[in-house]
Amino acid sequence: MLKRWLRNGALALALLGGTALSAQAGGTLVITFKDDVTTLDPAIGYDWQNWSMIKSVFSRLMDYKPGTTELEPSLAENYEVAPDGKTFTFKIRPGVKFHNGREVVASDVKYSIERAVDPKTQGPGAGFFSSIEGFEDLTGGKSKELKGIEVVDDHTVRFHLSRPDATFLHVMAINFAGVVPKEEVEKWGADFGKHPVGSGPFIFKEWDLGQKLVFAKNPDYFIKGLPKLDGYEVEVGQEPVVALLRLQRGEVDLAGDGIPPAKFNDVMNDPAMSALVAKGQQLHTGYISLNVKMKPFDNLKVRQAIGMAINKERVLRVINNRATAANQPLPPAMPGYDKDYKGLAYDVAGAKKLLAEAGYPNGFETTLFVANTDPQPRIAQAVQQDLAAIGVKVAIKALAQANVIAAGGQEDGAPMIWSGGMAWIADFPDPSNFYGPILGCAGAVPGGWNWSWYCNKAIDDQAIEADSMAAPEQKEARIEKWKKIFTTIQDDEPWVPLFNENRFVLHSARVKASDAILTDPVYLVNYTNLDLAEGK
Repeated sequence: MLKRWLRNGALALALLGGTALSAQAGGTLVITFKDDVTTLDPAIGYDWQNWSMIKSVFSRLMDYKPGTTELEPSLAENYEVAPDGKTFTFKIRPGVKFHNGREVVASDVKYSIERAVDPKTQGPGAGFFSSIEGFEDLTGGKSKELKGIEVVDDHTVRFHLSRPDATFLHVMAINFAGVVPKEEVEKWGADFGKHPVGSGPFIFKEWDLGQKLVFAKNPDYFIKGLPKLDGYEVEVGQEPVVALLRLQRGEVDLAGDGIPPAKFNDVMNDPAMSALVAKGQQLHTGYISLNVKMKPFDNLKVRQAIGMAINKERVLRVINNRATAANQPLPPAMPGYDKDYKGLAYDVAGAKKLLAEAGYPNGFETTLFVANTDPQPRIAQAVQQDLAAIGVKVAIKALAQANVIAAGGQEDGAPMIWSGGMAWIADFPDPSNFYGPILGCAGAVPGGWNWSWYCNKAIDDQAIEADSMAAPEQKEARIEKWKKIFTTIQDDEPWVPLFNENRFVLHSARVKASDAILTDPVYLVNYTNLDLAEGK
């Protein structure tokens, strides 16, 4: 029935008794997800689902031009960088108001970033700010502040870095740099993430747990003409196939979990439907993390055997070949990707030989954690079947995304994780972002995103050296340094990179936005720049 319906949208509307929504430009956009989000706290939230919502509620000193990876000032009117690359001065726009009515001042910036770094917050983004003077003292408990953040006056904040940092302006644009009002954080405590107050384009209004989240347009937003929507609603608990049906009936504008894999070909082969699919590349790598702190993955030969045993081309068929096979952490579109690196070839016999050499001639038993939204469990099953061929018996643990993330953030929480549905999509378009949070020592902490718990101090030092190459004339040498870092890491096989996925975003006919906005490489869902046309 669904297949017939997809090929005849008008017939489906008649059969299902649905009526399309009608709205003036502006209006309220509806997006669906299967799972609820866990928090909207910018210092803590770190999955692709809440990432876009957090961006819509909070402002940062820097941001990106819509649909691009080009930086521009945001909460800051302008900025200056000292010749030595170690001092950044930002002028904050006057008159910007938090959603509670108070003006945003420079001390709010200092408080917000110190909160993101403070170990008591248990946020996964602290490492992004490691170049600010005083970082080690705050994270080590020797200080309660970052001495490198200077409040010059109410509208001027200056950052003093311990080293030049080629990524610092990008860091000022990530969610962890979102500016929060101290009084609201203290009012709500640990529940601030359920009652977020920022100065961004949308005001948080309601969170009916397990049902929906509601956001309304901020009439006082400091960028004139934005947001274009009157608001947006996030409906959760929606199976992707049901969301697809509802989108066709005009009840939903965006299918947040994407096109269900089982229906992908039907959608793309139908001219009317495929016309409603925005396409774009993304800075993405889907991978299986191998926890190097847990046996038997503390053995390099075991990790190599796992990498050699998985047939990536077969995995791609599970997702309708919507991606290309990966052999290293960086995606092809990211500076620093090594097109000459080969990685491990698919070789079942070679994998069995390595397992025997590692002391596991009969294999072993382990557990693979995976998000429970299709197609992730089916990808896990394909991996399970491949590993069975070398004697590795894999139990699949399919959980809500937040629970998989929580398991990965515990040193002994998950021996293997398939990152799909949470797979790494760059926070900003620089190779360093594929290192610190997910492969560096700073991410191998409780609550962190380095689920392999891989920590190589020598590579950490090389990463710092690379990011200290901030002068324009060092750009090419810096990228070459990053290229070598990632291939060296992959030789250690803390990950099995599976694929680099492209984006296909299905939307209703009333959504007004370019493909670049609908597949925004930084926002993922750019609520601020979406609009709705008048429907029929």
